[in-house]
Amino acid sequence: MTTPSKPQQEGRGHHSGNKISPLLKREVIVEMVTRLADPLCADEGIELVHVEYQREPGGRTLRVYIDKEGGVSLDDCVAISRQLSDILDIKLADQAAYRLEVSSPGIERPLSRKRDFERFKNHMVRIRTVQPLAGRKNFKGRLLGLKHDTVEVLVEGNSVSINFNDIARARLVAEDGES
Repeated sequence: MTTPSKPQQEGRGHHSGNKISPLLKREVIVEMVTRLADPLCADEGIELVHVEYQREPGGRTLRVYIDKEGGVSLDDCVAISRQLSDILDIKLADQAAYRLEVSSPGIERPLSRKRDFERFKNHMVRIRTVQPLAGRKNFKGRLLGLKHDTVEVLVEGNSVSINFNDIARARLVAEDGES
């Protein structure tokens, strides 16, 4: 479900005194949306899986992935989208216009919370790190779980330890390995 945000007045969100870097601003928005969406989803019996905010060719997109036992329906996406859109119209009023998308995480479910790395133990994952680890930033293998703040992945027969805070992006991948 894609819901465009309400039109913004020209110049809003572009304050000359704003010294926040685009990356930090993105992280702050993701954190704020997560804090707002988590209890909203919980009240509806839905799990908030992941939030992304990024610039794309068509403009800024705020993606909210939700899930529940038995799967997410279109009605679930519409309900969360409408409620969240109303809240965000107030909380993100000073930001540039964005498009809100609420959907199921699908087969390539993002892993963003520590509990995800335990919940999906033994599944195939693709992890991208912020900085190279042993000369590489991309790892694909079987998730062995989380120990303290370290994610363990079996990559090409070798166990690789990745600090949770060093993960830029992590997703489940299809078992056939073609993802």
